[in-house]
Amino acid sequence: MSKPGKFIFIVLDGLGIGALPDAASYGDAGTNTLGNTATAMGGLTIPHLQQMGLGNIALITGVEPASSPEGCYGMMAELSKGKDSTTGHWELSGIINPMDFPYYPQGFPRALIEAFCAATCARGILGNKAASGTEIIKELGDEHVRTGYPIVYTSADSVFQIAAHDDVIPLADLYEMCRITREQVCMGEHAVGRVIARPFIGTSGDYVRTANRKDFSLLPPGTTVLDILCGQGIPTIAIGKIDDLFSGRGLDEKIHTKSNAEGIEQIIAQSSVRDSGFIMANLVDFDMLYGHRQDAKGMAAAIEYFDMRLPEIVSTLADGDLLLLTADHGNDPTDNSTDHSREYVPLLCYGKNSRRGVPLGIRQSFADAGKTVAEYFGMTEHVLAGKSFLPDIRN
Repeated sequence: MSKPGKFIFIVLDGLGIGALPDAASYGDAGTNTLGNTATAMGGLTIPHLQQMGLGNIALITGVEPASSPEGCYGMMAELSKGKDSTTGHWELSGIINPMDFPYYPQGFPRALIEAFCAATCARGILGNKAASGTEIIKELGDEHVRTGYPIVYTSADSVFQIAAHDDVIPLADLYEMCRITREQVCMGEHAVGRVIARPFIGTSGDYVRTANRKDFSLLPPGTTVLDILCGQGIPTIAIGKIDDLFSGRGLDEKIHTKSNAEGIEQIIAQSSVRDSGFIMANLVDFDMLYGHRQDAKGMAAAIEYFDMRLPEIVSTLADGDLLLLTADHGNDPTDNSTDHSREYVPLLCYGKNSRRGVPLGIRQSFADAGKTVAEYFGMTEHVLAGKSFLPDIRN
């Protein structure tokens, strides 16, 4: 492994593995996305993740500890405040964010809504409350179609979400509205983690969200491992919503996908044709389709589907390559909450020529992952948060 090959870094969005010590202060005591999903379904059948060492990290019904794990295994704690995808990905890339984003459980203040209307030329808005995205379009979809007013809402996360029917506010116009909101409205004290476009289609009584969601995040507040690699001419390829979460920074190629299946296909395709570079992918279905909707059955099926496809990803690895599997937060589908959960995230690392079965313990920060990536590519002189575990897994 003296010469870097390629490093595949897959974020299984929302697949936490147990409540962090401070979870209760976030209302998340007892959450465990993987563990509680498995318990609710009477067990998970995921032989490839099991053999890689997932069952060696924590108790998961149906996933026994492997006697000789193929991968190295552990879990990571989040030092940043909050439980948002943005801060989770930033910390994975080497930035610990000590300041939490603003939240609006009672809706946005009048001045912020007035600023939004002025900047976007909206004649008015609907909503302005914390709500489930699927429920609010059921509630306000007809009025939106009648008036043309965008539906503005938030959640327990730090988000400013704008929902619009494709026939009322075309997708390009919705994206532009979100871009303006990100750049001109949600700033300073109102700098939410993400402004999110939430397009939907359908007719009265049958409105459904499309897969054309787009996140407009803040720029990372410091240097990420993506910035470092890109600056040194190492190819960086983003799959899924990675581009959105880093505002496009530090990325050579940006491949947007609409499902886990499509994301997995792109991981396989990109890894198959490259012998070097960094591929970072986010598989969002666990979070978007199942955690937020409290669908343990769907969550279990999605985990088992990923497990079924994992050997195809592994087959694209050359001798010096590394594969890392982790998450950015939890989203327990059994906790009677449609919000993210403050959890540890699993850590699995595999390489054909790497050490096998090394327990990596409980890492003190998600940033250990980004630091490991930097060391893999020889970027040890750059300052990033975290402590690399590359020496633990390298032969």
